[in-house]
Amino acid sequence: MLPPTILSIAGSDCSGGAGIQADIKAISALGSYAASVITAVTAQNTLGVQSVYPIPADMVKAQIISVMDDLQPDAVKIGMVHDAGIVTVIAGCLKKYCPEFVVYDPVMVSTSGRCLMTEETIRAIKVELFPLCTLVTPNLSEASLLWGQVITDTVEMQQAARELSGRYNTAVLIKGGHLEGNNMCDVLYCQQPSAGADDLPSRCILYSTQKIESRNLHGTGCTLSSAIATFLAGGSKLDEAVRKAKEYISTAINQGKDMNIGHGNGPLWHFPLSE
Repeated sequence: MLPPTILSIAGSDCSGGAGIQADIKAISALGSYAASVITAVTAQNTLGVQSVYPIPADMVKAQIISVMDDLQPDAVKIGMVHDAGIVTVIAGCLKKYCPEFVVYDPVMVSTSGRCLMTEETIRAIKVELFPLCTLVTPNLSEASLLWGQVITDTVEMQQAARELSGRYNTAVLIKGGHLEGNNMCDVLYCQQPSAGADDLPSRCILYSTQKIESRNLHGTGCTLSSAIATFLAGGSKLDEAVRKAKEYISTAINQGKDMNIGHGNGPLWHFPLSE
């Protein structure tokens, strides 16, 4: 019995809390094999990002080919991609190798609200990458950017998820971690209706949980998308994979909330705590 192989295509976080490092931790903690393709080397820590060095597109392509030709991953998770040339390379490789599952966490907007991509890169992602994905997982700020208006509640989240799904021919999970109030709600819009009817309620699934008070949330989006890709590769249907991934990340947040790793927004704890 071989465990599923998951390929993460993302940036490197030298502090270990997000990016490739978080992806490898999550995939490994869930019992699968993690491979990685690095799109950028960053100097960052729990206090912020100090510097970014993009990897040349031809080297990103060479890494993907090396992994795909030999390991033949069951699923691909995509994270930090902020160069249009790298977008084109990734899209070309996805078309060539046709992995069964592709989960993309579009790291487009910083926590402070600053756009992290040029218009050219965002345009390339919309045209070339989104239609090749099984699932796209924007947060509220990223979904608002893609939708073209600010999203403030779960009704607008459902409307945005439906429109984005139709526009880009992919399932969409909008993460509502920054909604006002004590509850957090994520909205999944599937292209195939769960109840067999072509209407908004049948295609939308809402995942509501109570917010966990913690300053240690570094790498949450990376971890969630990696966990979803891992559960999809393990045979779970999309809605089930999202549910399992959210349960996993809630545990990881709970386990890390009282830790003091770094002096700022610390990481989750991806592995079971020892007794």
